[in-house]
Amino acid sequence: MLHPSISDMAFFEKGDSPWLLVTVDAEEEFDWSTFSATAQSVTSLSAQGKAQDIFSRHKVQPVYFVDYPVVSQDAGYRPLEELHTQGLCHIGAHLHPWVNPPLREEISPRNSYPGNLEQGLEYEKLARLTDLIERRFGARPTSYRAGRYGAGPNTGAILDRLAYKTDFSVLPLTDLRKQEGPDFRSCPSKPYWFGPQKQLLEIPMTVGILGLLSPFGAAIHSALDKPLSEQFKLWAFLARCRILDRIKLSPEGVSLNEAKRLTRSRLSQGQNIFVVTYHSSSLVPGNTPYVASQADLDRFHAWLDGYLHFFTEEIGGTSVSPDFILEQASKHKQSEVISSQPLRTISKPSKLHIHEAPIRSRFT
Repeated sequence: MLHPSISDMAFFEKGDSPWLLVTVDAEEEFDWSTFSATAQSVTSLSAQGKAQDIFSRHKVQPVYFVDYPVVSQDAGYRPLEELHTQGLCHIGAHLHPWVNPPLREEISPRNSYPGNLEQGLEYEKLARLTDLIERRFGARPTSYRAGRYGAGPNTGAILDRLAYKTDFSVLPLTDLRKQEGPDFRSCPSKPYWFGPQKQLLEIPMTVGILGLLSPFGAAIHSALDKPLSEQFKLWAFLARCRILDRIKLSPEGVSLNEAKRLTRSRLSQGQNIFVVTYHSSSLVPGNTPYVASQADLDRFHAWLDGYLHFFTEEIGGTSVSPDFILEQASKHKQSEVISSQPLRTISKPSKLHIHEAPIRSRFT
């Protein structure tokens, strides 16, 4: 899952317009600097209305990745249940281990990444969440995002066992090992197959490196990845000067102009699938670092409206669902199987090499 090969890449028909998925981490409000099993407030779920109006206006059906505090409380799942019943959204699963039973592990930064848990415990937590989502919404979720992008070595097998089809846990160009999380540096920005039978489709977050020196990002990153450079905030300086900047496609900490630049850049490099993501808690001022006031919230809504208009009207893109992406990728995969030559000797695939440099994340 974390180290795909070239042969794992998913392929799609050429000439299609760009596709967009909007994803929301629907979760409890909590202090992001610590982890507590008592963080259960989900009041922000009732504040999704204005954003949902924007989505409906642009014919977007977002994917709400719901975690245990949301799906276990009326205040969390009821607002989404109504949207789901009306066919206005999709529901996926989002695992925050520290608030998801069974709580047998030590609550710690390391164990906040689901993939760091013992395999049986990771499975049991996700199984309980999956069953509860099915009871609440009347349909079993088939899309998953690990909390904190915390995929691990056992996640693929667990998702396969629980009949998931698509995963959104990969954050390309990002190394979270200093936070005891996963290393995504060898993961591409385009979808690829993974899992025991290579039947699960990874749809990575949209991340890119922009700036004057982006072609030399690897060498610059190696030279400046030192405590001294962090002390003098050289990465922030490079980003402000548009010399070198890592950008995730999100209204959280990224301007609308940056998001458009990222999209155009990735389009020019052949990327056709884009994923916007944010946290449900950002829609109430004071819950996250990105929205501290009503003015910030107004800008947040304006970002969503402006980006969706840009994507659908300016570049001619279309909003789609995870199942649509899976269906399109599966068509090409099946055609390859049919046309393959059984007597041909296949050499062992090499690991996929990413030519973009991992830049320290501003978002995790």
